[in-house]
Amino acid sequence: MSKITPCLWFDGEAEEAANFYVSLLPDSKIEVVQRNSVDSPGGKAGTVLVVEFTLGGQRFIALNGGMRFEYTHAVSFKIDCADQVEVDRLWDALLANGGQAERCGWLKDRYGLSWQIVP
Repeated sequence: MSKITPCLWFDGEAEEAANFYVSLLPDSKIEVVQRNSVDSPGGKAGTVLVVEFTLGGQRFIALNGGMRFEYTHAVSFKIDCADQVEVDRLWDALLANGGQAERCGWLKDRYGLSWQIVP
């Protein structure tokens, strides 16, 4: 297991995003959902603060940090696909509900995260 776990920052969408991402790839699951014990910048008491999840065997953290920050192309996630069917499935899923296609196999999903979907 890697010692490095990327943390993705959200404004109230951490659990929704983590559930969406784990639905895309095998060897993916929600590990832990941590709720706010008191009101905080990340949300009211009882709302989701952190979601730890595994995506394609890689651990991630989704954090409801409060104020939304925009992701940039400086960080993106590349998915190596077995065939064109997998490319098309992931491309369509990540573009659904507000994603944007970009050049050279890149796209931004509905949360603004950049992906490279490659054969």
